[in-house]
This record gives sequence, structure tokens and C-alpha cells, in this order.
Amino acid sequence: MLEYCIIPYDVKYAEPTVQMWRDSKEAAIGQKEIHSFDNHVYFLNQILSQEYQVELVLLEENVIGMVAFNESEINQLYIHKDYQGFGIGTKLLDRVKACSKGKIQLNTFEINKNAQRFYERNGFKIIGRGHENEENLPDILYEWNTGE
Repeated sequence: MLEYCIIPYDVKYAEPTVQMWRDSKEAAIGQKEIHSFDNHVYFLNQILSQEYQVELVLLEENVIGMVAFNESEINQLYIHKDYQGFGIGTKLLDRVKACSKGKIQLNTFEINKNAQRFYERNGFKIIGRGHENEENLPDILYEWNTGE
């Protein structure tokens, strides 16, 4: 069993968080990140962490996961590809669900079959398709609802 901890985002972890995020996303969708590394760090520090609650998963001092969410939406959820399948994503989802008002929406890329299986296993239902995104890839809108 992995001995990891979940902490609130701290800017001292910006670069390793972005590196994990970029590596995980590329593995999931087979496409390099379209933004520069520096722009990605700026987005994390100045936009995402200002608009969403961001939590990091640390194994020792290594960032192996992250989630950005509010009470009704998950904006980002990534687990390092070497640490998927250990229950870390489910633990993050449980934390988000506990902070929600009973309904959460998120988008995932249609090409990311692992994410689709993960969200569906965790009670999310497809409510839409075709969302526009910077990557120009089809995606799926999911919703989790305590009423279902």
C-alpha cells in the first residue's frame, strides 16, 4: 500500500505538479500539451488555484496526483500514470463528493477510455458530448448526482 498524503496546493509544488499533469495528460490522450511549460505554471498559480480548490497528492515529496474542483465541478483530475489503479483517484473523488452540493459535473476526452471507465465506476453518468476544447478533441460531459 502506498503511503501518500493529500495537501492543499502550495506554489512550491507548481513545477512538479505541472510536469505530472502534462505527462499524465499526454499519456491519456496521445497529444503533447499545446501550452508552454511556463504558461501552464502561470495558469496553475494565477488562474486555476484562484478559481478552484486545488489539492495535491504527495508520495514523499513527489507530486503524483492533483484535483481542482469547486462544489459543483471538477476542472482537473490527474494521477501520474505510474500510480493509477491504487485508489488515489477514488480517494480524491470521495473528497470532492463530500464538498459538493450533491451534484458534480466534469468533462473528459472521448479518447481517454481509462477515465471514462473510472468515472462510470464511481457513479458518473454521461449527460452530453462534443464540448469544445483547446485540444480540438471530442469530449464527454459527465455528472454525478446523489439523487440517482
